[in-house]
Amino acid sequence: MKKNIKMLLLVSLTFMAACNNDDNNAPEEVPVTPGSAVFTKYVALGDSFAAGYSDNALFKKGQENSYPNILAQQFVATGGGAFTQPLMNDNIGGLLLGGNVIAGTRLYFDGPTQTPVNVVGKPTTEVTAHLTGAFNNLGVPGAKSYHLLAAGYGNVAGVAAGLANPYYARFSSTGTATVLGDAVAQDPTFFSLFIGGNDVLGYATSGGTGKDQTGNPNPATYGASDITDPAVFANVYTNLATALTAKGAKGVVANLPYITTLPHFTTVPYNPLTAKVIGKNNEAVGVATIKALNAQLYGPLKQALTAFNAGDRINLLSETGASPLLIKDETLTNLSAQLTAAFTPTLGAQNAAFYGAVFGQARQAKATDLVVLTTRADIGTAPTAANSGIGIAPPAPLNAFGISYPLQDKHVLIPMEIAEIKKATDAYNVTIETVAKEKGLAFVDTRATMSQLANGGIRFGNFTMSSSFATGGAFSLDGVHPSARGYGLIANIFIDAINEKYGSTLRHVDLAQYPIQYPATLP
Repeated sequence: MKKNIKMLLLVSLTFMAACNNDDNNAPEEVPVTPGSAVFTKYVALGDSFAAGYSDNALFKKGQENSYPNILAQQFVATGGGAFTQPLMNDNIGGLLLGGNVIAGTRLYFDGPTQTPVNVVGKPTTEVTAHLTGAFNNLGVPGAKSYHLLAAGYGNVAGVAAGLANPYYARFSSTGTATVLGDAVAQDPTFFSLFIGGNDVLGYATSGGTGKDQTGNPNPATYGASDITDPAVFANVYTNLATALTAKGAKGVVANLPYITTLPHFTTVPYNPLTAKVIGKNNEAVGVATIKALNAQLYGPLKQALTAFNAGDRINLLSETGASPLLIKDETLTNLSAQLTAAFTPTLGAQNAAFYGAVFGQARQAKATDLVVLTTRADIGTAPTAANSGIGIAPPAPLNAFGISYPLQDKHVLIPMEIAEIKKATDAYNVTIETVAKEKGLAFVDTRATMSQLANGGIRFGNFTMSSSFATGGAFSLDGVHPSARGYGLIANIFIDAINEKYGSTLRHVDLAQYPIQYPATLP
């Protein structure tokens, strides 16, 4: 009888709870469980994104808000263990090598100037002050895919010669260690792998000054700004995943976004030249300058190029609207000799040769070009002998980058270069998704998420995150790396993939708790 009464009471309480839930429209809270994953020992492999790099620097607070550290905190509720990181000494950012600064301080947004500026102070993190112990976060700023397999990538002695990575040199287990080896030695039960961005990013941020190494199987011959051969990437990535899963560890991997979704490549317009810009905030001066440029430079160039069936390269500047930047396009037929001959009768042989050398492959930018973020500071400045591309500093008035002198290769990504980057990225992503399926790993589609950020944004609560520079909330002030809130978003989409693959019930973090910008002063 007592047993029946207890059962009736339990049923009654359950019914009342259900009614209360219905009345309040409150969903039943699902317990946090690991599913088939084991988070006891988690290691993260990757590049600057995994490290928590932000605002053009690695610093302590940024590392604490790295997506692997955020994930590790969420893993705790399901038995996740301690997660150690090779923390920097300060929140200034930057690095010292033998007391000399080799990496600058972080950026912050300066209200009075309305621009990103560097935090004042000298870095205190010395590369030669080696950290001991094993670290769960093996994210290495600057690392390309094949660097994770490179013995000696963390050799302090090789840093000065550019043969090793200063960030990894701080915490590598030995001078001959590999990042993968340091990860596997910890016998992880779970791992994350987000690598490959730098295999195209250096090429992109340099304006395509590097080389597309597709077809070259030897990374030892690559330059810092080169695109990694997709076959090399496929081999490296397969080896990484094979080693990490050899003892049964489960994990999550992520594909790569297109650079066209990063504000570093979408913030500076191709056509920013208004009378106010050219006149340096004095519109009347700008209009007068435009009239002079059209009469003395753009008009004669247009006329000469038209005679060579290339008149579409140059049009007159607008006095009332926005005009495109003047750039060099190395894919154009070089008309230096023709321009030299055309201008010799009016300018003389020496000046005509200068015009030919400077404008032989010049054109105005189009919407299909991407002006890199760092170019913004160069527009309108005077070229030097070092960066003019012709070995001398050009004379006035042909000495204003983007206005009367073409921006150089490093300043702009042209369609051919953008296509090379996309082709490589697509190939890398095919490899990543294929390996994820073969190894039974959770797969994160960061390309889709970054596309959402660039096309309307992602809404959460009362906020909307987008890829808009400085104000969108997803990216830091370098235009490439996420903000703290952006890293929180990455952690959440990793959690979604893990939950889907392994049946776990990890919870999202509240993105509103993460800042979109760090202040000038951090404790």
